[in-house]
Amino acid sequence: MGLRTKFNLSFTLVAGIGIIASGFISYKMLQNNAREEVLNTAGLILESAKANRGYTIDEIRPLLKSLNQDFLPQMVPAYSAHATNRRIHTRYPEYTYKEATINPTNPASRANDWESTLVEYFKNHPEEKELVGEQNAAMSRSLYIARPIKITKESCLSCHGVVKDAPKAMLAQYGEANGFGWKMGDVVGTQLVKVPMSLPLERADKAFTTFMLSMSIIFISVIVILNILLNSIVIKPIRKMSQHAEKVSLGDLDAADFKAKGNDEIASLASSMSRMHRSLVSAMKMIDE
Repeated sequence: MGLRTKFNLSFTLVAGIGIIASGFISYKMLQNNAREEVLNTAGLILESAKANRGYTIDEIRPLLKSLNQDFLPQMVPAYSAHATNRRIHTRYPEYTYKEATINPTNPASRANDWESTLVEYFKNHPEEKELVGEQNAAMSRSLYIARPIKITKESCLSCHGVVKDAPKAMLAQYGEANGFGWKMGDVVGTQLVKVPMSLPLERADKAFTTFMLSMSIIFISVIVILNILLNSIVIKPIRKMSQHAEKVSLGDLDAADFKAKGNDEIASLASSMSRMHRSLVSAMKMIDE
């Protein structure tokens, strides 16, 4: 096996290990970055809904009450949050927001089986303020953020406490069957945002493919350049020294001394071979005399 082959095999082994390690680390990093991107998007949607709820409570509800309106859907914080996110959902249908409630006034807010498990989790873990996880649907993979809806204000009970205390307009619109019997401190539902991971993961995969392709091109370029340098600096001078040594070993004592430029180990080896050649010539002359 030649020196060039040994060098290429060694370099390929070391570089291959490096590329595999770099690929593994970069893949994990890109996947984590994609997840963080989705999580940030979901957090923004959730904060937007929270801001809409606060705006309704602080500015819209007092304004409508001043106009002697005892109940309009626009007075309900959840209404404004859903109305805003419906507009977002029109543009981005995979992005969903829901205030899933176990016993809602509006049937559209009723929690399904999976959402009910999230509500139960918050009931059983009152210290938890947020739950982050993944949901794998039939055709897609989504990241979700869920936060508990907890009764912390007495004003909520004016509509959801006892039926007889509820606004007549609300009863006329939604009836008396659902959305009542809530108490202070109860966890009645969850704010839930689901954001698709398909697009960020696709971008992460493309970035990973580009990275690995770039690493491969760099590896091939480096090994070509190193082979050129190896041939010029090491293999070519060694081959010439080998040919010179072979001539001397076959009795050609008149062969010219091999000269190598520079002060490196190759030049030092060439000088040593030249001295050995001269010493051999001198020894043979002494024998002949």
